[in-house]
Amino acid sequence: MAEETKKKSAPKKEAKPEAAEKSAQEKPGKKAAATAAVETAPLAETPVVAAPTAAELLGEDANAKKIVKAKHAKNVASGVANILATFNNTQVTITDMQGNLIGWSSAGRVGFKGSRKSTAYAAQQVAQDAARQAMAHGMKEVEIRVKGPGSGRESAIRALQAIGLEISTIKDVTPIPHNGCRPRKKRRV
Repeated sequence: MAEETKKKSAPKKEAKPEAAEKSAQEKPGKKAAATAAVETAPLAETPVVAAPTAAELLGEDANAKKIVKAKHAKNVASGVANILATFNNTQVTITDMQGNLIGWSSAGRVGFKGSRKSTAYAAQQVAQDAARQAMAHGMKEVEIRVKGPGSGRESAIRALQAIGLEISTIKDVTPIPHNGCRPRKKRRV
């Protein structure tokens, strides 16, 4: 019974009748039969698969999230993107011109934990997530305000531009004291 199932699962390839007659007439040895079988194997049956071009590879991700119109869309064409890039985290908040919240995201919300939250890649993902939320409400143009010394400043701006938001201005609004209050003690590393 086991032999029969093996035979059914692995069907033998049929050779051409002319090749079978030639190999039966010759039969000088095992090597000649092997070469005859190789010669009779059809070469044209293997399908030729074209390699994807660079444009196709870089075009769209299969896992990329598409921008879907929000249920209660606010239809805001222009707004403000506030990027807070600290040493430990990056937050992007997108508001309309009056300051009403439209979309927000942070590195923890996107799924990063610990020291990965402070990376430039995390900031890029955060900016894309916030921009998708804003674009679902009809946002097209954005004014950027960057605050903080973190590593995600430039990558967040580039991500907002790459996803399709038009950037009107970029301002650095990092608070700088004019020797106001006493700083905390120096950090010993």
